[in-house]
Amino acid sequence: MITTNTKTQSLTKRPAWQALQAHYQQIQLLHLRQLFADDPLRGERLVIDAAGIYLDYSKNRVTDETMRLLINLADECGLSERITAMFNGDIINVTEQRAALHTALRAPKGERILLDGVDVVAEVHAVLDRMALFSDKVRSRHWLGYTGKRIANIVNIGIGGSDLGPVMAYEALRLYSQRDLTFRFVSNVDGTDFTEATRDLDPEETLFIVCSKTFTTLETLTNARAARDWCLDKLVDDHAVRRHFVAVSTNAEEVTKFGIHTDNMFGFWDWDGGRYSMDSAIGLSTMIAVGADNFRAMLKGFHAMDEHFRTAPFDQNLPVIIGLLKLWYNNFFDAQSVAVFPYNQYLKRFPAYLQQLTMESNGKHITLDGACVDYQTAPIYWGEPGTNGQHSFFQLLHQGTRLIPCDFIGFFQSLNPLGDQHDLLMANFFAQTEALAFGKSQDEVKADGTSDWLVPHRTFEGNRPTNTVLVEQLTPETLGKLVALYEHSVFTQGVIWNVDSFDQWGVELGKVLAQKTAAELKTADEPLLDHDSSTNALIRRYRRFKSGQS
Repeated sequence: MITTNTKTQSLTKRPAWQALQAHYQQIQLLHLRQLFADDPLRGERLVIDAAGIYLDYSKNRVTDETMRLLINLADECGLSERITAMFNGDIINVTEQRAALHTALRAPKGERILLDGVDVVAEVHAVLDRMALFSDKVRSRHWLGYTGKRIANIVNIGIGGSDLGPVMAYEALRLYSQRDLTFRFVSNVDGTDFTEATRDLDPEETLFIVCSKTFTTLETLTNARAARDWCLDKLVDDHAVRRHFVAVSTNAEEVTKFGIHTDNMFGFWDWDGGRYSMDSAIGLSTMIAVGADNFRAMLKGFHAMDEHFRTAPFDQNLPVIIGLLKLWYNNFFDAQSVAVFPYNQYLKRFPAYLQQLTMESNGKHITLDGACVDYQTAPIYWGEPGTNGQHSFFQLLHQGTRLIPCDFIGFFQSLNPLGDQHDLLMANFFAQTEALAFGKSQDEVKADGTSDWLVPHRTFEGNRPTNTVLVEQLTPETLGKLVALYEHSVFTQGVIWNVDSFDQWGVELGKVLAQKTAAELKTADEPLLDHDSSTNALIRRYRRFKSGQS
């Protein structure tokens, strides 16, 4: 069954959209100062406390009517039906004719989700069990390298979702990792990435995890071959590959050709897109780092958010509300980007992870039924951990000319209590959302005794919207909840924009052209170039310098 949005009416022509447009014209200049003055309990009302996450969305430029109209839009676009279709395994990735069943990756053992008559949950847990056995062997020093030495170094080789998820999860859960194991991550085809990742490692003690669904991804396989050469330069015997390489792939033929035994291949499925795969076998490095129990706790967190998203009414649904608020600013206030600030150093790679999740999912200009959109889709996501960002780009957030909605993510408890530093961190957290919302008026600045000429420079307009996400502590389970929270908020927006959030054709064109160009750079004879004049000239210039000509 192919599930598409059969309501082909343009989004901007929908009654709910037009009602929002009229509402925006009425409240666009309304200030958060006024909203809070008119409703003293606003900060206690516009909150959701569910699934272990507390969301305060009161510092958004919305009224109760705004939220009612946004939920009406979600209803009119069939969000409930699309959620059901996704969880049922219907083909919602229409351009690739696939289901998008990443939720099955974290379904508890014993649940049944049938796809073409096959229980995918049973298959998922079979792979998880194999991953756990292998991880335990490495962690307990029972998996030895070719010369009999224990494995002390794990190098994950992948790109995109096969890298961003594992490296983010490793950094986020580093406290829980086995500290006598070293973890490195290689993704860039630039040789510097591989060279620096392995410079201080011993091949006899190093295990490579090569992550590529097809085992043909150019960047990943280039780095994997470099790793094999690096390994065999010392170990010599090709049979050593079987003790120092494992694969996360679905292509047994190519894996075998590379020299990896299929016993050491961990599979996943076409219905599992790369940016939604950190909780699949792509997370093998994560499981080795933190252990199978912690990995399963992360899956439990994912599943808890899945169930909340699937069952909670929209007005109390964390991913739905966050997704709708992002859409509100993107499509009505013309906000071009969203900033995400985790006030936790362990989440330093979380904004980069969200960049792929959000922009690869919804960076589309064609609807499910093939029409060009006449509205903005995915905004640009970016961010840094607090408090670092406060001393670099927060100036623009507070006094710049652009409206940039922000998500602040904080934790009640530190994993590394050090004096009163967590209190200081959270004091900054709360202060920044307050300052962005309410600013500082000219009268308030003057009351401080500021000289008249300096008053405009020290005035803060405020009215900059933020979401506050608070969690008790960063654990494997809460990491799963946070990732799933954003996964489902992205899906919510994709449904309303009527785009396919699970394909990524925009990644393909450059990769195809790169293969052609790579051959033209390598050939000894001058190639016959048929690119545009700029690309032809650049290739010729590169070839001249490569050959030593000036």
